[in-house]
Amino acid sequence: MGWIRRLAATLLHSDADETFDEEARFHVEQRIEEYIRSGMPPEEARREAHRQFGSMTSARERSRDVDSLPWLGDAVQDLRYAARQLRRNPGFALAAILTLAIGIGVNTALFGVVNELLLKPLPVPAPHELVLFNWLEGRQGMRKGMDGVRTTDEATGRATSTSFSYATFRRLQESNRALTELFAFYPLQQLNVVVDGSADVVSGQYVSGNYFRGLGVGAARGRTLTDADDTPGAPPVATITYQHWSRRFNRDPNVVGKTILINKVTFVIVGVTREGFAGTLDVTQSPDFTVPFATEPLLGGERSDLTRPAFLWVNMIGRLRPGLAPEQAVADLTPVMQQAMLEEWHQALATDAGDATEDTSRTLADASALRAEPGGQGLMDSRRRYAQPLFVLMGCAALVLIIACVNVATLLLSRGAARQKEITTRLALGAARGRLVRQLCTESLLIAFVGAAAGLVLAQWGASLLAVWRPWGGSAVVESGLDWRVFGFCGAMALGTGVLFGLAPAIRVARTELFQVTRRTTGASAAPLARALVVAQVALSLVLLVAAGLFSGTLRNLRAVDKGFNADDLLLFRVQPQLNGYEPAASAMLYARMIERIKAIPGVRAATVSRHPLLAFSRRADSIAVDGVARTADASAEVNVVAPNFFDTMEIPLLLGRSFTERDPADAPAVAVVNEAFAATHLGGANPIGHRLWFGDGSSGTPMEIVGMTRDAKYTDLRSPMTPTVYVPIQQDAPGQANVAVRTVGEPLALAPAVRSAMRELDPTLPLFDVKSQAEQVEESLARETLFATFSTLLGAIAMILAAIGLYGTMAYAVVQRTAEIGLRMALGARRATVVDMVVRQALMLAVIGVAIGIPLTLGAARLAGAVLDQVLFGLDRYEPWVMGGAAAILALVAMLAAFVPARTAAHVDPLAALRHE
Repeated sequence: MGWIRRLAATLLHSDADETFDEEARFHVEQRIEEYIRSGMPPEEARREAHRQFGSMTSARERSRDVDSLPWLGDAVQDLRYAARQLRRNPGFALAAILTLAIGIGVNTALFGVVNELLLKPLPVPAPHELVLFNWLEGRQGMRKGMDGVRTTDEATGRATSTSFSYATFRRLQESNRALTELFAFYPLQQLNVVVDGSADVVSGQYVSGNYFRGLGVGAARGRTLTDADDTPGAPPVATITYQHWSRRFNRDPNVVGKTILINKVTFVIVGVTREGFAGTLDVTQSPDFTVPFATEPLLGGERSDLTRPAFLWVNMIGRLRPGLAPEQAVADLTPVMQQAMLEEWHQALATDAGDATEDTSRTLADASALRAEPGGQGLMDSRRRYAQPLFVLMGCAALVLIIACVNVATLLLSRGAARQKEITTRLALGAARGRLVRQLCTESLLIAFVGAAAGLVLAQWGASLLAVWRPWGGSAVVESGLDWRVFGFCGAMALGTGVLFGLAPAIRVARTELFQVTRRTTGASAAPLARALVVAQVALSLVLLVAAGLFSGTLRNLRAVDKGFNADDLLLFRVQPQLNGYEPAASAMLYARMIERIKAIPGVRAATVSRHPLLAFSRRADSIAVDGVARTADASAEVNVVAPNFFDTMEIPLLLGRSFTERDPADAPAVAVVNEAFAATHLGGANPIGHRLWFGDGSSGTPMEIVGMTRDAKYTDLRSPMTPTVYVPIQQDAPGQANVAVRTVGEPLALAPAVRSAMRELDPTLPLFDVKSQAEQVEESLARETLFATFSTLLGAIAMILAAIGLYGTMAYAVVQRTAEIGLRMALGARRATVVDMVVRQALMLAVIGVAIGIPLTLGAARLAGAVLDQVLFGLDRYEPWVMGGAAAILALVAMLAAFVPARTAAHVDPLAALRHE
């Protein structure tokens, strides 16, 4: 344990020094007394004793080296000296620390979001043992329906998805040998839950009985679901998340055993899951309620998806047995999956005997291939969608941090010039260059770590703001906590930045010559390096300003897109009568009563109902066939079910024919209204009135007569071009869920309480959800673009301000260094305007050089981020010349403004005072 004693001696060296001094004085006094007793005179005895003992300071240092850790003692001494230096220069310390706090804070805040969205594993034991299964489609697909995310595999160009049929999952679960558990789950977007007579719409999920056991997750209260709960005929039970228990039940300890209604089915809450666990759904989804798959026939209606063959909808995760690789699990389960898919395909064809268009000769060679990927984070769809954009923003934030480091390096150079006489004096007195360099590096690291500590505070605030803003969408609030990854990232940035901005001043000290101590004007050698740093700041700022211009221009272009309808003064909300047991006919009657009741509210101009809200990324698309037109394999149209007054309320002009009326009930001939894009795409621009169309291939189903054509209106989002759209009357195809749009006289949200009251009169158990204005819906559809524009503009502004500060400091220092020269010029007749012009031109020259270097940097960055930019930009090219020219002009203007104060100072130099000082 000797190192502990040495560590204590190092940290408490002042006490050790006092003890050593007392002991040394004792030994010297003892020796003096011995010499006096031997007959030596007192003065000679004292002199001889001190000569034999030697230097007290050297002895103290030798003792300290033996009894302590010299390197640590030197570091502590350097740290104390650095802290004293910063206290003596509070202005410099505050400027450097704030600059770094902004740079590190921005990066840490964004990394916190990246950590939560992309890096953080599920809070379960051994998440590395979990594997998420997906399939890669074979030569021909074997599915009769799908509810899930389907993407295209980049390597093969084939379809891939994590959705499986429930029957396939059960087959794989029974045949599994390589996994300790194989469990399934499926998200439920809306559940109508009634607790103590109060209705609410919540999110949920179906899970298999071994879901919690497979994840290794216990309950905070009560118990989790078991296999016994997931059997036909078992009493319906549910668990709730800790977050929902806190939010909805105020952590009522009696919640376990409570009876509730879910979609009018009686359930019993049996447990509350552990705090922090939100399930294995996408990172932006947090299901409030979890129920077993066995309850799906009770909640899903007449046709249960549990028994639908070749209908893909459930997701599967397995936990590997110790020592087994995912490839072994895939090899074990692939034959079972392929056989199950083939059998279900033929079963589905036999069930749907009326469909004669499907191929019945498919074999195992056509089946999909099973694949496995790491499942420690659950579903990955949102993570993949936001990975590239977030990393691009991280790159932009890193540029801001580099600019901040360059700015602090410029401050250190200027301060080093003022300390040059001190440095050369210390060198002349025998100080080692290495020790001086280490001292300056210690100061730099101290500034960096204090800046990082301040940056953590800014990061927490910024991450909380992003979590509330939720630009990634979803039902979950993604909170960026300060876990070990965030602390490690911040510490690494502090260390890296301390080295980065402290390197230039340290190198300059290492090259300092002793003769510089006699020079009257010091620091001139720092000028070229300082100017180079300013040029670097301008170049990097150009990259960020161009990015801000591109993203802001994209947002402006999208907001200026013609929507095809009037989005002002509209209140939106959604209802789902199906969850309350309404049949289609009853739902249609309810929608009609809703329209009439809401229209009676003072301040309401009109009200209408549609299956899908506009610009909400909600859509239905069907393949179609039109009479008299040769059908192609990709013939399709978007479909919306609407009330008769939908077009009038949304102010979508009717161009030809008629709209829907009350004379289009369910038992009347089927009719439809199409838009201009439909006529242009499927009828070659001909008049569509009177044409008939079918959903599907036209071999079966009821034909619909086209009775009207409307102007094109944006349906799903603002980016997509106007697509062929078919509108169907709500009386003939009443949906189980609908969006209500209320046209108001004034502020839409002001009428929300009155609308809620009117809806309670119609059905007090029917909850309203997604209450917002159409303007808010438009902004929500632009959340990603707003994130890019806002964040890039903020980063660009910070970079520009830092560049301006660096340019100002450099020019102010240059004016001080050239005071004598300026005084001589003015003494020889130079005008003040000439002096101002000289300083401003020098600043502009630095800006021009920075822009010249920044242009190729910007082009290279645009090429590097080309895939992301092509996805995000709208109406702009990534090499847009006017954006680059505008950014360059802004930097030139900033350079002129930054140089104005130093130029004004130079213009007011007193020639006599300057020459007398020189």
